[in-house]
Amino acid sequence: MALDPKLLEILACPEDKGPLLYFEDEESLYNPRLRRRYAVRDEIPVMLIDEAETVDDAEHERLVAKAEAEGIHPTFEA
Repeated sequence: MALDPKLLEILACPEDKGPLLYFEDEESLYNPRLRRRYAVRDEIPVMLIDEAETVDDAEHERLVAKAEAEGIHPTFEA
């Protein structure tokens, strides 16, 4: 099940307060500016900086390309 669209409209990265990309099929939110991925567990975003995963260059490129190909837009306009 996907995250509530109203929640997505206000979700921001806890570190830079910017928008995120939501990958429903991967159960994650991604901040391409900091290259940080936040897990979504049981439909609850885990927005803790200490639990975020920093991705490498290859994974960053994959996520950005996937977002573009699938029309995934940021959670809000910065």
